[in-house]
Amino acid sequence: MTRLPRENLPEGMGGHGGTPVWRQPGFDPHDCPVRNILDHVAAKWTVLILLELHIGPQRFNALLRALPDISRRMLTQGLRDLERDGIIDRTVFDTRPPAVEYRLTALGQSLMQPLLALVRWSADHGDVIAVARQRFRP
Repeated sequence: MTRLPRENLPEGMGGHGGTPVWRQPGFDPHDCPVRNILDHVAAKWTVLILLELHIGPQRFNALLRALPDISRRMLTQGLRDLERDGIIDRTVFDTRPPAVEYRLTALGQSLMQPLLALVRWSADHGDVIAVARQRFRP
């Protein structure tokens, strides 16, 4: 079993003797906070929704126009999941018809720095990864 240096693990993730928590006996992957969050936050549509909301508050139809290949159903689900997790706020305005606006919360804003770093890394290395994919033979 490979042991990772404790100083390279986020606080609370190191176990006994440098063994990460997720490699310890009895670890339940379904109860892992990192997996639970990354499964949702790192999803394709979630990242694109967050990038749009990083620009500023948006209404549903503006998000739909900004992400033309997302379905209404997937946008609705992504927004609900982000709201449930406290990453975005949903504000309903008392107009006819009712207008709904979405914006990042403070928690959502705190997510943007690492997310934007990942986006920059993807842009910087996309060509190299494309070449590697072309060369790959399973």
